[in-house]
Amino acid sequence: MSLHQTLTGRHITLEPMTEAHKAGLRAACDADPDTWIELYPFPMYGEHFEIRWARTMAGVETRAYLPFAVIHAGEVVGLSGYITPDERNRTVEIGFTYYRPEARGGAVNPEAKRLLLANAFDHGFDRLQLKVDAINARSRAAVLKLGATFEGVMRHDRVVWTGRIRDTAVYSILADEWPAVRERLDARLAAYA
Repeated sequence: MSLHQTLTGRHITLEPMTEAHKAGLRAACDADPDTWIELYPFPMYGEHFEIRWARTMAGVETRAYLPFAVIHAGEVVGLSGYITPDERNRTVEIGFTYYRPEARGGAVNPEAKRLLLANAFDHGFDRLQLKVDAINARSRAAVLKLGATFEGVMRHDRVVWTGRIRDTAVYSILADEWPAVRERLDARLAAYA
């Protein structure tokens, strides 16, 4: 069984990203250009989309990236996925997360993370980490609400595409923490049923 497979929940489906998702993802990314400018290390809207799409698909070939199109109500509303799975050390990062504005604040993100976490832990991973721009208060709150543990801030971690020097907040969930995290996520998702 592959880590990069279709994952289906009650509210969304995560499909390994392919050319079939490109137009829908472009529309989702174009729905909020300000977020790409303010909070992301790279742009994926407007004229920037094609370059980032090509780099992402090249990363799929090398298994550096395993992105999923997030499908809600029959359309692509964003993306999320795995970055640099390290099977030897049983660690993987969950990232690549972006949702069009209408998909934020409901069941989409908690269910996407529920599916990604379960899939990785079912594949024997022991540590899942999430990295968030330190100035991204909305995403930092969402990661904590998932049940992740804050590990600290990597200062001056990278220079983002606008030239700003980014500090990165690091969070993790370990395999032995997963049952409690899963229970909490399931309770949250039941409220959206």
